[in-house]
Amino acid sequence: MPRTVTSTASTAWKGDLLSGSGTTTLETSQLGTLDLSWKARAEESAQGTTSPEELLGAAHAACYSMQFSNMLAENGTPPTAVDTSASVDFNVGEGGITGIALSVTARIEGIEDADFQRIAEEAKSSCPVSKALAGVDISLTASLA
Repeated sequence: MPRTVTSTASTAWKGDLLSGSGTTTLETSQLGTLDLSWKARAEESAQGTTSPEELLGAAHAACYSMQFSNMLAENGTPPTAVDTSASVDFNVGEGGITGIALSVTARIEGIEDADFQRIAEEAKSSCPVSKALAGVDISLTASLA
């Protein structure tokens, strides 16, 4: 029987877009509150301040790593390590996310590169966050360590 798990986060914003600022709180995990600003989103991120795109990248990298690990194990080639990064492009002028580039390096014993690449692509397509972001171009670079 399917079971739904709900995770919650919230944001409080003060002021207008350009000069305002806010905080995002990870409510479910209670891991903390992160500072947000337009500058971090539209210019160079200031240390200690994040953006929706950085948070989205973290979620996508985490989800992809979990999906890929599971698929590799189901293939009989469980990974020793999977390291994934996600770069999220935000078009300031049009206010949209225009692309996400996933990059993964994995240590796996006994896998051929062709199988590794096939499973990496399948994980990209089947990762729940990738599915949620289906309207955005998602690229993948995968390499064996």
